[in-house]
Amino acid sequence: MTTRAGYAALIGEPNAGKSTLTNRLVGAKVSIVTHKVQTTRARIRGVAIEGEAQIVLVDTPGLFRPRRRLDRAMVAAAWAGVMDADVVVLLIEAHRGITEGVERILEGLADLPKGVTVALAINKIDRVKAEALLALAKAMNEKFAFAETFMISAEKGHGVDDLKAWLASRMPEGPWLYPEDQVADVPLYMLAAEITREKLTLRLHQELPYQLTVETENWEERKDGSVRIDQLVYVSREGHKGIVLGKRGETIKAVSQSARAELEEFLGRKVHLFLQVKVRPGWLEEAERYSEMGLDFKDGNA
Repeated sequence: MTTRAGYAALIGEPNAGKSTLTNRLVGAKVSIVTHKVQTTRARIRGVAIEGEAQIVLVDTPGLFRPRRRLDRAMVAAAWAGVMDADVVVLLIEAHRGITEGVERILEGLADLPKGVTVALAINKIDRVKAEALLALAKAMNEKFAFAETFMISAEKGHGVDDLKAWLASRMPEGPWLYPEDQVADVPLYMLAAEITREKLTLRLHQELPYQLTVETENWEERKDGSVRIDQLVYVSREGHKGIVLGKRGETIKAVSQSARAELEEFLGRKVHLFLQVKVRPGWLEEAERYSEMGLDFKDGNA
């Protein structure tokens, strides 16, 4: 039996549904999914299996016009993920159509090396009528020669099996890159930090989620099979600390409970989670914080 294995990069604007699609293709939660844009900072890879093929999904940060160092590092990471991939899937939202951001991504795709296979996936198809979908597909294919076009709903699963089967067929022949039971190549301590950051993002509003980061400081395996996880939540201002803690510590307590429940489900064992909030004014300019997120600090240079 011939095995196949390769990398598929999912690209698109922030909130196009890349993380939801990654999780749907893998069949497990490996990318954090929130209603906030620019949530995915690191190139989290999910590992999907289809028959004899292993598809390593590079879930890139959303491509947008960067303003800060962190933004620039995220965009550089996204394009680096595209360059390394065997197949690229551009994900756009059916109801938003060809936005300015999509136009910019199409310009970037034109600079890709010859021979890179690029597919189009139109997501959230339940939000528009069939005629509008067909018109959008036609307009996109006139702008770029996509190898294939898929109509999907990442959230509901419509059309995702077809996309997965096609991706599997485009993977190069060769041995699998990861063990069969591995769903992501991110260390567990990093995945745990991402889960906590997701819960904070869901609870907090406006700009604050982009001013904080979470790091797993300690991971202790207990004799009874449980695990103790100590995490630091870094915020850039004293005022932010109060918001994250909440009245009488209610916000951080709710976040901790929610993150712990999800970690227990993911790890399949009891988790003791301890969160500490620290003010670190310059964390957005610290190289160490970037490497914790799997980003390159140098890529953030203007």
